[in-house]
Amino acid sequence: MGIPGSGLAKGLAVTMRTMMRKTVTAQYPDVQPDLPPRSRGVIALLEENCTVCMLCARECPDWCIYIDSHKETLPAADPNARARTRNVLDRFAIDFSLCMYCGICVEVCPFDALFWSPEFEYAETDIRELTHERDRLREWMWTVPPPPAHDAAAEEPKEIAMARKAADKLAAAAAAAAAAAAPVTAEEGGES
Repeated sequence: MGIPGSGLAKGLAVTMRTMMRKTVTAQYPDVQPDLPPRSRGVIALLEENCTVCMLCARECPDWCIYIDSHKETLPAADPNARARTRNVLDRFAIDFSLCMYCGICVEVCPFDALFWSPEFEYAETDIRELTHERDRLREWMWTVPPPPAHDAAAEEPKEIAMARKAADKLAAAAAAAAAAAAPVTAEEGGES
């Protein structure tokens, strides 16, 4: 059995040590916090890249992405060709009261239309106002930081290396064809 009051003495000692330390309180509204790079705040939308493929809405585990679109027919340039249809985005909204910030929508977007923005000040007094439409999502696009630089020591991606080799072969073939088609002058032919 312990000494009576020893628990109280230990508790008071912890309180005194804590009182003597420097405070680490962040003065948030007046001083903005230093966020780590690539921190997750809200999801920003680059509307020009969105093809209304609906992958983000289908993969979202919370079903908090709402997309509406319509089909638009583009006339063909050639009269014998078929007219093309494309999806046009009418509505893109994210309900941040349901979103769990998992990032699946950003990862599955094949056209890089969704990005993480470090913006985190979007509190509302009414929960119904946490559904943000595409205009608000577009405003956050300008707060998205640039991607980190590639490692200089890393090897070139296979896709770029293969494309570069193909382009070099085409350039070499074009140079050889141009050299073969050039007229032979008197100096080159050995005649005087």
